[in-house]
Amino acid sequence: MNEITATKEQQNKYEALKEYLRSLGSVAVAFSSGVDSTFLLKTAHDVLGDKCIAITAMSSSFPKRELEEAKTFCEKEGIRHITVESEELEIEGFCQNPTNRCYICKKELFEKIWDIATKEGLNAVAEGSNMDDNGDYRPGLQAVAELGVKSPLRHSELYKADIRALSKDLGLPTWEKQSFACLSSRFVYGETITKEKLGMVDKAEQLLLDLGFHQLRVRIHGTLARIEVLPDELQKVLENRNQIVKAFKEYGFTYVTMDLQGYRMGSMNETLKK
Repeated sequence: MNEITATKEQQNKYEALKEYLRSLGSVAVAFSSGVDSTFLLKTAHDVLGDKCIAITAMSSSFPKRELEEAKTFCEKEGIRHITVESEELEIEGFCQNPTNRCYICKKELFEKIWDIATKEGLNAVAEGSNMDDNGDYRPGLQAVAELGVKSPLRHSELYKADIRALSKDLGLPTWEKQSFACLSSRFVYGETITKEKLGMVDKAEQLLLDLGFHQLRVRIHGTLARIEVLPDELQKVLENRNQIVKAFKEYGFTYVTMDLQGYRMGSMNETLKK
């Protein structure tokens, strides 16, 4: 165990989370290997043991690196891990990328997870949204509510900063991992999502990760790439400009741009009327 860094308030929230998970009795956790779902899964398994399983959906919008990290974590922690095919591109209406795209995806995903949970005799399905997600446009949360999926982190009023601090205390490798959302969130609303373009985005973001960028997005507008990185890493993009441009063009992009506002959560939602 690492030196305690979480505040007393954060520790109290952690205890409330454990108590809530204990009250569920058994649970299937939707596991993406991200910061939030890893913390949730670890805590649920610590509390419920074998009455907790992890379920990961595989699709074109979920990078292989994330899937491998999910498998590795579950093996290390001794958590039963089930993978399920959930190819969003095959869902009617998804590829057109409407503003409720996330709802369409999450509804099918959680229906599949519920089917598995029911067959396994588990009482609940849980997902990893936190309090910060309440402040952005998140149509997927509508599906969560409609299908009776639990959101233990929001229930315990945990914010991303709380989760990172507590994850560090638990020795989780994800405590400083970059925030991640499915690759489909990189497309401007109304632009057709294809497997080819998802692959372009995946390779582009992997290159930036390999170059040492921490929090990033590569947004796609047709064949234009709009790179979002943290403001203090904007200069680093310019320093690696030639390598980035050459690679992005090889991936299929015609234009390569840098967003001067830097990384921000849900920047594609800025086009929506308030």
